[in-house]
Amino acid sequence: MITMERNVKNIQPSGAARIRYAFTDVWVLSKRELLHWGGNPWGIMIGWLFPVMMLLMFGYLFGGAMAVPGGGSYFEFLMPGMFAMTMFFGVESTVMAVTTDASKGVTDRFRSMPIHASAVLLGRCMVDMLNSVIGLLVLIVTGLLLGWGWHEGADHALAAFGLLLLLRFSLLWVGIFVGLHATNPHNVSMVQLLVWPVGFLSNVFVDTTTMPAWLGAIAEFNPLSATSTAARELFGNPGLRGETWMSEHALLLAVGWPVLLLAIFLPLAVRSYRRLNR
Repeated sequence: MITMERNVKNIQPSGAARIRYAFTDVWVLSKRELLHWGGNPWGIMIGWLFPVMMLLMFGYLFGGAMAVPGGGSYFEFLMPGMFAMTMFFGVESTVMAVTTDASKGVTDRFRSMPIHASAVLLGRCMVDMLNSVIGLLVLIVTGLLLGWGWHEGADHALAAFGLLLLLRFSLLWVGIFVGLHATNPHNVSMVQLLVWPVGFLSNVFVDTTTMPAWLGAIAEFNPLSATSTAARELFGNPGLRGETWMSEHALLLAVGWPVLLLAIFLPLAVRSYRRLNR
């Protein structure tokens, strides 16, 4: 109805009207995704609670066998890594949602409608970022209840959370790009299989110096490692700092990796959406 009224009353909308219509389109499509939450509340809640389960498992079942570089609590070492891992886990849900819409023809229907070209992707971004923020808050509250905390002030903590959300935003576009190229939802399982090796091949759970030299070098280049190390530094939690070039420049890399991923995958995702033909 919004788009019909737009075409009838304003055949050649002004610049301000186009911006208003674009925001309206994004909001309408975002509400569509939020309504899906109501249809699958348990699935959404499980997505928020799964990192909590992993935190408890690694923190308490395996934590006693873990050595922290430089000493200190393994639980405090683990928390920033779990924050980064939670941002990474969101790739799976993004890929699945985008692939499902594309395979069912929903995306093609949106593209045929007189709505802003970017509204579908921006609507997906808004809802997925909201989902990530809630999941991060759930994990933060859990960590605080279990004794974790930051020790460098609120400004440093907010900077760390900003880096985590920046990582999630960049990975979101990776997920959109992959989702648009997956032929059907069944192929998403291949992406899910890759998520785990990439997530564990980092310093999220262990010090990379405990790995074979060649494997530790690969893990150091993982964007998750950069964000984890930077978050540990900003929170004042124990962790490996200053022994390799990557760890010495973790803050720079925690910004640089997401910016690089955005520079590559955001235009690729937009181009793939515009050329989508199923």
